[in-house]
Order: sequence, then structure tokens, then C-alpha cells
Amino acid sequence: MIELGLADGSLIDELMELTAQSLSHLEIQERFNIIKEIGRGKYGKVLLVTHRFRGTPMALKVMPKASTKLQGFLREYCISLHLSCHPCIVGLFGIAFQSNEHYCFAQELVIDLHNVTNSCQKRYVSSVKRCVLQIASALEFIHSHSLVHRDVKPENILLLDNHCCQVKLADFGLAQKRGTLIRFITGTLPYMAPELCTVALLEGEKEVSAPPLSVEPSLDTWAFGVVIFCILTGYFPWERCMDSDDFYQEFADWCGAEDRPDAEEDVPPLWKRFTPDAMEMFSKLLALDAGKRSTVGEVRAYVDKDWLKKGHGAGQQQAEEKEQVKLVGYENKQVK
Repeated sequence: MIELGLADGSLIDELMELTAQSLSHLEIQERFNIIKEIGRGKYGKVLLVTHRFRGTPMALKVMPKASTKLQGFLREYCISLHLSCHPCIVGLFGIAFQSNEHYCFAQELVIDLHNVTNSCQKRYVSSVKRCVLQIASALEFIHSHSLVHRDVKPENILLLDNHCCQVKLADFGLAQKRGTLIRFITGTLPYMAPELCTVALLEGEKEVSAPPLSVEPSLDTWAFGVVIFCILTGYFPWERCMDSDDFYQEFADWCGAEDRPDAEEDVPPLWKRFTPDAMEMFSKLLALDAGKRSTVGEVRAYVDKDWLKKGHGAGQQQAEEKEQVKLVGYENKQVK
């Protein structure tokens, strides 16, 4: 990804500058006992460690200098640190350093007990709604700081218990300040919004014809809508938001119709399990026009409504009607 410009975000810029000036140089084993590796990706790896002097267990994110720019590391660390006070976002310890070969920072150790798609999908819709409300709360907090997560997907949603009472959003490696301009990205993923797919450099292409895209919260709103679909069904609604994808095109034709048909036979096949209220919610979260897309907080208007038709997974709807949706307190909790 190439950045052409940045929106106002002086606090993050100042944090990055201060962190760069004070970034200590030490080897991991000098301060931490390495227990085991608990995660790995393109970015590097995450180690379960304990602090040598305090004994505190931590998750240490370790990124190779060979494939990580200092500015990218500083941005992820400073954005994560800035947002980590929210109860639905993975916390940080304020520990960042560099070794000879790596950049590292320490995070709260969160044991992801359950895959969000498999676990919630097998349970009552009330569990799904608890999960969804907490993700919405985290994203609203992020957006209130003029930041965009840009990587809202099932793998980055951590469940800390069986019933989705405590959920945390993780991984700010792609997070950007609102207004950052993107000239192109490489490839597409199912949760990427249509406008983001227009700047995707596909296999065999050397450049994209679309103008640079401004990073906006609406990108997260789209991904959030796709995640809700995933949690309720166990699979993505499409592979990519392009005309070449039949599943996406079916939804786009339905969603973009001037007089949107509400009859069951007119709803795209993969969406027939959802109630009219749920489809109305999806049409707002997944509005094709980013300018008309709702905010993530729109889901609150639909929490007390049924999302699945009778007999369609995620727990029995009959039992669901008897169970009150229990909010976990994050809606009214003041985050300072």
C-alpha cells in the first residue's frame, strides 16, 4: 500500500516521534522469559512471555526489521497504545523496544478461547448480539479518535468466554488515520468494501485506473456487516466485492434496487435465512454507496428484533424469544 497523504492526527504523530526517540535497544531474553509461540502471520509472530523481574505474563509481538519499516511499527504501536484503554480493545503495557533483528511491543495476554465464527454460530442469537455490540463499541471508540481499523475480520475478534460476554478487538497493523489516501492495495479479501476493491491491484495488472481512496470509517462499517453475516452463518457471503463474483452481484442487485423487493423469493439465496428486520440492518451496514452507509452504531436499533427466521441455526429461535439480550455494560460505560 502506498500512502499519498495523511489527515490531521497530530497526537499519533507526536506519540510516534516520542517513541522513536526513546525506543530502547535490547534483546528479548534480557527482559523476558520466552514460554512459547502463540501466533504467526505475515507481520511476524506473537510470543507468550513472562517479564523477568515482575513475572507478568504478556503477549510479545515480534516483527522482523527485514520486512517491517520503523514508521509502520511505530504507527501500529502508538495507535494500539492510544486506544487500549477501551474494555473491548486488547490492552498494551507501554513496553516497546528494538533488538538487533526485530521491533517488539508487549500486549495484554488474551487467551482466545473460541473461534468467533464457530463458537457464536452454534449458540443463541443473544450471544451473537452481545458480541456484535461489543465490536460496535470498540469501533465507535476508534472512529471517535479519527482512526480506522481497516482489518475487521473474525480472526481479529477474541472471545474470552463461552457466551460472548467478553470480547476484544485486536491487531491494529493496518489501522490508519481517517483521510489517509490509498493509491492501491494488492489483492482482495471477502470483508473489503466495494470502494476498496476498486483500488485493488489484481494478478497481472501493473496499475489501477481508479483514483486514490480516502480511508474512512465506512470501510470498517462494511467489514463489520460482513463479520455479522459470518458469525450468524459460519461463512463469508462472497469472495470479493466485484462484478465477477456472482454472490456479491446478487446482493448488490438486491441492495441497489430503487424499490427494494421484500418478498422472500426476491432475497438472494444466501440471505433467505434472515428476517426482514435483519435484511434492513444489513442494507444499511452494507450500503453500496459508502456515503450512504450507516455507522456501526446502527446495530443498536436492531438488537431487540429477530435476526433469523424460525429454525435457522445460531440456536433455536423459539428458545431465543424467551431469553433477554443481556448487554455487558459496555454501552453505558464511560471510557476515559
